[in-house]
Amino acid sequence: MANLASDFVGIKSPNPFWLASAPPSDKEYNVRRAFEAGWGGVVWKTLGEEGPPVVNVNGPRYGAIFGADRRLLGLNNIELITDRPLQQNLREIKAVKRDYPDRAVVVSLMVPCEEHAWKAILPVVEETGADGIELNFGCPHGMSERGMGAAVGQVPEYIEMVTRWCKQNTRMPVIVKLTPNITDIRQPALAAQNGGADAVSLINTINSITSVNLDLFAPEPTIDGKGAHGGYCGPAVKPIALNMVAEIARNPETAALPISGIGGVTTWRDAAEFMALGAGNVQVCTAAMTYGFKVVQEMISGLSQWMDEKGLDSTSQITRRAVPNCSDWQHLNLNYIAKAKISQDDCIKCGRCYAACEDTSHQAIAMSEDRTFTVKDEECVACNLCVNVCPVEGCITMEPMAAGTTDPRTGKPVEPEYANWTTHPNNPGRVDAAE
Repeated sequence: MANLASDFVGIKSPNPFWLASAPPSDKEYNVRRAFEAGWGGVVWKTLGEEGPPVVNVNGPRYGAIFGADRRLLGLNNIELITDRPLQQNLREIKAVKRDYPDRAVVVSLMVPCEEHAWKAILPVVEETGADGIELNFGCPHGMSERGMGAAVGQVPEYIEMVTRWCKQNTRMPVIVKLTPNITDIRQPALAAQNGGADAVSLINTINSITSVNLDLFAPEPTIDGKGAHGGYCGPAVKPIALNMVAEIARNPETAALPISGIGGVTTWRDAAEFMALGAGNVQVCTAAMTYGFKVVQEMISGLSQWMDEKGLDSTSQITRRAVPNCSDWQHLNLNYIAKAKISQDDCIKCGRCYAACEDTSHQAIAMSEDRTFTVKDEECVACNLCVNVCPVEGCITMEPMAAGTTDPRTGKPVEPEYANWTTHPNNPGRVDAAE
């Protein structure tokens, strides 16, 4: 069996699956249930400074985006950080860590952007025996209007400053949670690294409004006739998260920075993809809220089985495995040519491929009178649209053409040489670009 044990910046856990800082990790009861279900670690829901309590809304806190089968694709939430007393949270964190010494317990923190506020909360968190802290620089609603959360995460100078304060005042590893609500994720990651961060985690939620109630004419979720922007998460944000993780992992300036991947992790495959693009572990929220804590058992068994099949002994052998193959467009091989191929044995004759290609693509699929669909190689540019709209997985595939064969579309031989945008004859600016 593959060894799923994780050592993330010195924080050990029996597997790389952690609960993200969110409602599922809000209290001792939840966290104990999570650990009993098999989660390797948790990031405790964000704590604030001691003082007047945070007040959350007492109405709908979530909006949703559904697929055609009502599968939950995305959640929008307007919930703030914990509204439970700081001392109560600290007592519960200490009790949980005492009873589950082999599990990772990281505490998410968000206090005003003032050095004394951070210096005050760090020692009381450290006293609980927690394994590390995560600086919440990502929350896009409510707290950001108070100068915290994303308001800090969108200013690299603030990220570096607060990170440095924390590194100077605690022995615990410091993980900086980054907001995706920014143009270039590499800049805040570099700022965190310059401040001494042990790792970054991303992505936090995306600023969003998921829907509008057309009877009330107000955004949803609606509180007494009004709605507000919130944070978007779930399977729908995974492509954005994967790209941002990869951007940090393949940037030479931050390539060595450990990453905790967050954003739509629902299956073991999602986790493996995050790790392949640079993450050392993953954090999960929406999947647990949708399916319950035991969803982690499928993640554990699936990842373990896949690793056994691949001959991988540890999760460290997955981390950054795909980064060398994550390129910019100008470095793609323009001499590579493929053509679509339809399996007649698998085709159900629905015609989706034909309609999509005929109306919106390259008119490369022919339909006979008996509704047999075939590819016109002389028109096919291998755009992959037919593969993506086909309801039968594996029915349509993209088959690469061998070097030396003639491309029916251009009448020219397929060249074996590597070519990129700076050298390809179709690039009129190739000389300047190459220089």
